[in-house]
Amino acid sequence: MTSTLRCEIIPVTPFQQNCTLIWDTATMRGALVDAGGEPERLLAQVKKHGVKLEKLLVTHGHLDHAGAVADLAEQLQLPIEGPHPDDAFWIDGMPEAARNYGFPPARSFTPGRWLQQGDTVTVGGLSLDVLHCPGHTPGHVVFHHAPSKLALVGDVIFQGSIGRTDFPRGNHADLINAIRNRLFPLGDDITFVPGHGPVSTFGAERKSNPYVSDRAVGR
Repeated sequence: MTSTLRCEIIPVTPFQQNCTLIWDTATMRGALVDAGGEPERLLAQVKKHGVKLEKLLVTHGHLDHAGAVADLAEQLQLPIEGPHPDDAFWIDGMPEAARNYGFPPARSFTPGRWLQQGDTVTVGGLSLDVLHCPGHTPGHVVFHHAPSKLALVGDVIFQGSIGRTDFPRGNHADLINAIRNRLFPLGDDITFVPGHGPVSTFGAERKSNPYVSDRAVGR
């Protein structure tokens, strides 16, 4: 049986962050991407689909994207992969962030594998490319599954918008550069799952996104 990627978007936390369950249909082995909270709800969806979790993937170190990672990793004995090491300070600060935002207690963690530009991660028989896309946070990564024309982009880009860059070590120029020079070249037909809100395509955003469209950047 050929490995095919399936996914389900599961919004969690008061910020309605899009945690994505991805799995390989051939092996039914999967991963949660950005397990930000509500671990019981996430595990209920994993069970519903009959998926065997084999790892946790993280795009960046913000609380709403990584708040449940430490607990799930410990409970299920799962490895953590991502983000890029430049986001270590965000992960270390999650307990304080949880208190400040009124979230349930969150623990920091150290990934078993930090990720770099050009790395790949595997889920079952699937292989996803890793793109380092700083700007929203310095260590933000994106996961791209070329055969499915699917990208999991965290808070880099949204339908009609882009990630905030007013956080510590955010950088607007870096973010625009990452979107234009690392994500858009993947192809207009790539569907992306953002960290919040509806899915879109890189082609649609190249055409009409007021921050990074061809017109917006004078192309």
